[in-house]
Amino acid sequence: MNGRENKFQASLVKELHTLFPEAIITKMDSGKIQGIPDILILNGPNWATLEVKRSATEHHQPNQDYYVAKMNRMSFSRFIFPENKEEVLNDLQQAFRTRRRTRLP
Repeated sequence: MNGRENKFQASLVKELHTLFPEAIITKMDSGKIQGIPDILILNGPNWATLEVKRSATEHHQPNQDYYVAKMNRMSFSRFIFPENKEEVLNDLQQAFRTRRRTRLP
């Protein structure tokens, strides 16, 4: 990850803590599984992952598209970069508001 992406990721994590003060927000170790998104957000019964990119045109590493799509089917996952940050954060807030804990009989 280069300096520009590091700065964006650091400011993004701070903003996530502001939006979701009770959440656990952590950087993922993608060294074990190539393509795992950068950030995991645990917020009550909800979770999300975000793959941070420095721009909309940045190259995707192998398996990133696969894992973002798979995790999005499970809960919420997106590629996030400065150009779409507001849209993704709005979608994430909406997803966390509408998801409810599964009720078991």
